[in-house]
Amino acid sequence: MKKIITFAKIFKKMRTISIQMSDVEYSAYGLPKNDFYFSEIVDLVERQVAREALRRSVEMAEQNNISAMTMDEINAEINAVRQCKR
Repeated sequence: MKKIITFAKIFKKMRTISIQMSDVEYSAYGLPKNDFYFSEIVDLVERQVAREALRRSVEMAEQNNISAMTMDEINAEINAVRQCKR
């Protein structure tokens, strides 16, 4: 079953945007109601994108055996790359 979500601006002249998504997607974003502001969906999507980027970064660090690096080691690597670019 698909839910239809309606977004509206607060102004007197409102526009409506309809987005269809599956119940699974709806639940994954933790959407609490059917009607909410566009800024709310933008915030939810930004948080989801950030979480996914962090998850991928951690996964890549573990695959490349760098997940246990100290901040000093990380900074040394960054500085070495910067020196090579000059």
